[in-house]
This record gives sequence, C-alpha cells and structure tokens, in this order.
Amino acid sequence: MSQYQEKAIVAKVEQFANKNFRLTLDCPQISGCATPGQFVMIKAGKGNDPLLRRPFSIHQTTGEGRLQVFFKVVGRGTELLSQVRVHQEISVLGPLGRGFRINKLAPAVIIGGGLGIAPLLFLAKEYCRVKKNCCEDLILLGAREKMEIEPILGDFQQIGIKIFTATDDGTLGHHGFVTQIMQSAVLPAGCTVYACGPEPMLAGVSKIARSLKLPCQVSVESVMACGMGACLGCTRVAKDGTYTHVCLNGPVYDAEELQWNI
Repeated sequence: MSQYQEKAIVAKVEQFANKNFRLTLDCPQISGCATPGQFVMIKAGKGNDPLLRRPFSIHQTTGEGRLQVFFKVVGRGTELLSQVRVHQEISVLGPLGRGFRINKLAPAVIIGGGLGIAPLLFLAKEYCRVKKNCCEDLILLGAREKMEIEPILGDFQQIGIKIFTATDDGTLGHHGFVTQIMQSAVLPAGCTVYACGPEPMLAGVSKIARSLKLPCQVSVESVMACGMGACLGCTRVAKDGTYTHVCLNGPVYDAEELQWNI
C-alpha cells in the first residue's frame, strides 16, 4: 500500500455550522491512491505546537488531485487547522489504514452519525461508480441538529441514492436516532451495511445488522498519535480478547470482529 508525506496546499476553506469546517487540499499523491474509509494524519501547526499530527478521515477526493477533510473544532489541533488560509502549506501523511471493502454485488445501506458522516460521501460516490446502479440502496444520516447535516446534504443528494435523515432535536428528518430509522425502514434484501459514527451508534447498528443477519462494516473513531502502529494509542479489544490497532487493522472492521461495551 502506497503512503506519502506531502506538502499540501490549501485550496479552499469552508465553515458550515459554528465549529464544523471542510478543507480542500491540493494533495495529488495521496488523493490519487486513497480509498473510502482510509484516513490522513495532518500537522495542524508549525513547529511543536501541537507536537503530534491529528487523524482525519478522507471526506472525498477529486480527479484533479484534491482531497477534502471535514471536521469539528474540538481542541488545539483542530482549532489551528480551522484557521489555515488558502495557499497555505500544511504537511499531510497518508493514505493510512484499512478502508471499506465494497461489495458491488449487493445493495448497500450506508449509515452515518455526527462527524461519522464525513468518510461516507467518498464511500457512496465510489460505491455508485463501481456498481453503476444504486436504485436499491439507502443512505441514513444522523446528527444532533439540522446544521450538522444540511451543509453537505446536497453533496450526498447529487449521488442519487435515497436518503433519510434524523436529528436529536427534530430540526431535520426523523426526530430521534438514525438507528431508529434503520429499525423501521425496509432495507433492501441481502444488503451490506456500512457505518461510521460514535461508539453507541455503531454498537446499535451492529446489533440490528446481526439480528437481520446482514454483513456489517464499521469505521471506528480513535485517538492516535502516529497513525502507523508505533505509539499504540489506538489499541482496542477485539471480540476474541486480543488487541487490535485501529490505525493498522482499521479503522474499518467487520462489526463482528469487535467487542461492544455499550
């Protein structure tokens, strides 16, 4: 698997909700070989502030050598990254990790919650590109409120897959959790479930998929310092009691490979 460390040029900075941002980076080597579900490590600031890179899922790539990340400001690293300007140079390492394994012979149900929506745009686009016909497939998107989904909803709608939304406060779509839509919707027969989001949501999706005997791939979130298996910061317990490293063995797993402690 090819990996690169590039000096990427910031091509565009978009601010959506109060703390949600999307960066477009000229990053031709990484974008040229990235697959859905993989991630990059970005050096958010100069010098040693902050010292370590931050992991970001790849939101989407373009044929023009560009790559996007979609994130929320939650600390020092993401705050600095939200302040970059067009034409600024930043260091990007990637693509890293194991992404989604697309089953082009089966319908797809793609489920995202919160910032877990971010990598699913890339997945949905690639899925429809290789499968050609996505009329049976579903995308389910959940968030706390409308403003966390609405700014990028149009990008998903352009793909042509039927979309359902859910918000905790009821300001967009179903009033409640995205897992409630999964339970009540008529899912396409023989579908594969692909999901990314917070741990309780993934545990719920995994449980529902298991009850319906559907294969389910989940992209898990984890704190990590290196992204290459050296720091062991992203270790988590697998279902068989052994340890797995999210940066190397994930972030995408078969849901049945993991222990769910929710």
